[in-house]
Amino acid sequence: MSMNREGDGPAIPVGVAFLLAQLGAHAAGRFAERIAELDLTPPQAGLLRMLAGAPGRSQRELADSLGMPPSRFVPFADELEERGLIERRRNPGDRRLYALYLTEKGFTVLGGLAEAGAAHEKEMTEALSEDEHRRLKTLLERVAEQQGLGMGVHPGFRRLKPGRAG
Repeated sequence: MSMNREGDGPAIPVGVAFLLAQLGAHAAGRFAERIAELDLTPPQAGLLRMLAGAPGRSQRELADSLGMPPSRFVPFADELEERGLIERRRNPGDRRLYALYLTEKGFTVLGGLAEAGAAHEKEMTEALSEDEHRRLKTLLERVAEQQGLGMGVHPGFRRLKPGRAG
């Protein structure tokens, strides 16, 4: 654990958990700023990415994967549908359920999101060599798995409130 001096006060211990929190908050804020240009919030971006990787999942499946109550998921998806980024189709296997898919416009926005994500990754890790970047990613994946975090699913979905998802 390194020590950090704030002014003339006592040395403040700085551990890995604090640095992860500090960098995580900074990275989340920068990413939100970056994708605001696409008129997206981070939760909306996450759902678009999830649908691109697994189209045709039901609203309940998606809500469960995101750790969201279905009652919060429906208005969240409604907004993206109103914007023409996703569409609901009757699930052929169970007519009571809707399956969600990206629209053509959704795929276009997803392309911009991929560009923003790549630029964000580069900005956040430019102090590292390629080898250091790979090692850090491997270590962080191991810690995330040990903590029971789903790969590619931000824990913030559990706290998402109805209304403009942000």
